[in-house]
Amino acid sequence: MSEQTSTRIKQLATVAVPVADQDRALEFYLDKLGFEKRTDAPFGPGLRWIEVAPSGATTTIALPPLGPGSRVGVDTGIRLLTGDADADHADLKAGGVDVDPEVLRWPGVPPMFSLRDPDRNTLYIVQQG
Repeated sequence: MSEQTSTRIKQLATVAVPVADQDRALEFYLDKLGFEKRTDAPFGPGLRWIEVAPSGATTTIALPPLGPGSRVGVDTGIRLLTGDADADHADLKAGGVDVDPEVLRWPGVPPMFSLRDPDRNTLYIVQQG
């Protein structure tokens, strides 16, 4: 019989997406995706800890500088929920964001598409409900 381990973890707080240029990344997440800045504080000598999130969201995306072993241009696995994938796709494409050519549609799966930030980190937008 195996023992079950439980913790007191109750929420996902922050997901980190390392970036090569924090100012450029911050501008993208604020101006292109419409996120709000939650934290922008010193983080060691000459470094900053930045967190952004959609308005009202409890989970944030941290934009730390590249450190040892970190790299850019990765599939973050982050799924962002929207009420209208088609409208967001059109708006982001018109705004110059690197998005998939079209919204993906498969039977039994909500409409979705991926986008890339300035460091080519991939995020996904999925239509909810």
